[in-house]
Amino acid sequence: MNRILFLTLLIAYSGMVSAQKGSITGLVKDAYTNEPLPFVNIVVFETTTGTISDSLGRFELRDLSPGFVRLQLSSIGYKPLITEEVNVSQIRKNYIEIALESTTEALDEVQITASPFAVKAEAPVSLRRIGIDQIEKSAGANRDISKVLQSFPGVGSSSSFRNDLFVRGGGPSENRFFIDGIEIPNINHFATQGASGGPVGILNVDFIREVDFYSSAFPVSKGNALSSVFEFKQIDVRDDTPHFKGTVGASELSLTTTAPLSDKTGMIVSVRRSYLQFLFDALGLPFLPTFTDFQFKTRTRIDDKNEITFLGVGAIDKFKLNKNAEPTEENNYILDYLPVNNQWNYTIGAAYKHYFGRSYISTFLSRNHLNNEAYKYQDNIEIPENLLTDYSSDEIENKFRVEYTARPNDFTINVGFGTQYVQYFNDTYFKVFENNMPSEIDYSSELDFVKWSVFGSVSHPFFNNRLTLSAGLRMDANSYSADMNNLFDQFSPRVSASYMLLPDVYFNMNVGRYYQNPAYTTMGYRNNDGELVNKTNGLKYLQSDHLVGGLEFRPNKHTRITLEGFYKVYDDYPLSVKDSISMASKGGDFGIFGDEEVLPVSKGKAYGGELLFRTRTTKGLNVIAAYTYVRSEFTNWEDAYIASSWDSRHLFTFTGNQSLGKNWDLGVKWRFVGGLPYTPYDLEKSSLVLAWDAQNRQYLDYSQFNAKRLDNFHQLDLRIDKSWYLKKMTLGFYIDIQNLYNFKADQAPELIQELDENNMPIIINPGAPIEEQRYKLKEINTTSGTILPTIGLMIEF
Repeated sequence: MNRILFLTLLIAYSGMVSAQKGSITGLVKDAYTNEPLPFVNIVVFETTTGTISDSLGRFELRDLSPGFVRLQLSSIGYKPLITEEVNVSQIRKNYIEIALESTTEALDEVQITASPFAVKAEAPVSLRRIGIDQIEKSAGANRDISKVLQSFPGVGSSSSFRNDLFVRGGGPSENRFFIDGIEIPNINHFATQGASGGPVGILNVDFIREVDFYSSAFPVSKGNALSSVFEFKQIDVRDDTPHFKGTVGASELSLTTTAPLSDKTGMIVSVRRSYLQFLFDALGLPFLPTFTDFQFKTRTRIDDKNEITFLGVGAIDKFKLNKNAEPTEENNYILDYLPVNNQWNYTIGAAYKHYFGRSYISTFLSRNHLNNEAYKYQDNIEIPENLLTDYSSDEIENKFRVEYTARPNDFTINVGFGTQYVQYFNDTYFKVFENNMPSEIDYSSELDFVKWSVFGSVSHPFFNNRLTLSAGLRMDANSYSADMNNLFDQFSPRVSASYMLLPDVYFNMNVGRYYQNPAYTTMGYRNNDGELVNKTNGLKYLQSDHLVGGLEFRPNKHTRITLEGFYKVYDDYPLSVKDSISMASKGGDFGIFGDEEVLPVSKGKAYGGELLFRTRTTKGLNVIAAYTYVRSEFTNWEDAYIASSWDSRHLFTFTGNQSLGKNWDLGVKWRFVGGLPYTPYDLEKSSLVLAWDAQNRQYLDYSQFNAKRLDNFHQLDLRIDKSWYLKKMTLGFYIDIQNLYNFKADQAPELIQELDENNMPIIINPGAPIEEQRYKLKEINTTSGTILPTIGLMIEF
């Protein structure tokens, strides 16, 4: 009640606050020489408010209304540019550095006009960009960047409580994430080791300026991906006066600060702490998660030719079972099988850039470390004889990459090389039921090996900019085994083309081959004799060939419509020996992915089409509507194609944001995901006492792999934002309602034990030999999804 009263007073007071004004300061420079550009025209997009950069390339735009604006830049000899949104605050200087690309080609027939949408020569297809305005106020995301990514075209998901990304029929282990050029392996708390999903995102929205999403046509410098690459670009930091931003959300508290470190160095740093455990305890849930994360960035402009950036991202995830939860059948079932899982991870890195006359060299150095631990005891009584699971693992990567980028005579050239030193440690103990008898998996594993890569690309416009061609290649290898240590075995060529059919109509295409390193859990798996069985089985790089083509229509400078068809062919995918299915269908659940014996023999294909409509108007309307039809199939041990676990068929997402005036904003998102396939349980095996006691949950019948399908999933999210721009403070308040009409998504049926009057499991044949005894089980049908309102408060000063 106190919070509601406080917010009511704020709304009432907002009418008495005089409008405050903000400003944008910045620097315009040449993208390849880093030299300041004087006398560049800079205009607030779709307004008459503007200025010109001075002789040192600096500019300032004053008397701007707080909120999101875009800048349009033009200068003779340079391509015109429209930036993504800049968030104007009235209590601090809003700083941005803008790089323009030069052009030397004569423009007699076709004039180059600035596009408000991302356009890149090497990725004329399958590239989408989302700006900070949509990230900040995306409905249903609660400022979680990982949930925002689910709004991108072609991105499917499994449920409303996880951030797994299934891009164009690919699995959650096929995506890669980069921040300012440095790879971040984990962007979610309680991440699935070996894949990329989890329930809550790590990245702080306050750091992000924009996100580039590639669902194909990946940049040659960004390897080790089969389905998508995400490039997060962070805000510029500089030597400015300190300011702070605090956020109170539904599940966490966060504090972000920007401050100068010297006259050449600025810093932004944040810390976030959850209080989910209190909420889950109040709701009577059987598990209590807690997370803490941090993020920082510093940037030093040494001089006009040299700059260096340091960044870091990390998380600590703690988890415990709530043994005091209400003893319902479902809670007891979850407590019986769910392990305690604790993680921590970090990535730290540095990016150094040196500029020459018409080119620059970028050097990236980073280290990332994931520690993952899980344990489980029978009946949750922690005594040695009750131990079911004891798992601990470390993945460490030390990475070095160098890129040289140049633009001679309208050719854009990017070449480079990279190397990594990898360390992997694993101690594993599992009780299992295999070959109709209980057994144990008990091994320790230690790996260290080196990975290396070389890459290069070139692009150039022809016929007075009507045609743009781009070609590139990449080669990867590592010292793990003879099956992966030859660069030419992972030869990855790619070609892109964009042709202007009419002034507003383009034909775009890309064809390319991509490789991905197997998960370290798969590479380091050993049998009880200590043998690296997957190395012996000839484990290889995973391969995928992409063919994408389509049309792009730009009816006006605010709107873009694209129609693309895609076809992906997979080869050398690991096949689970235990389950006789492709590993491409695993990785979408909590725990560990890939730690089992495999054979590199599975093949796959994913194909379909994608229609995208996007518009952003001067009236504050921003709309993305995307429909994707996708089929995803992989071979089993009989070499027969079976629908993968990500074969959703139909994906549709509508995302809309509208500024309502007086600093009110409205956001909506409606998402439709076709029903995913699932595998029914094996009642015969699950009911065996020895089998059930090994994992305390049902076993799946892989002879009927993905033979059934869930109902379609859909959800409506709504968000309302209100901002107050005071003289020395900005206040932001939002209401984010997920699943507005309370849709219940069906989950695959599960089995639980039936209990007697003493709350003990019933054995239907207690007099039989132990290997023949069976529990009395019953089926339960569960759903996920509930209406979830969230109130958030942001204070910046």
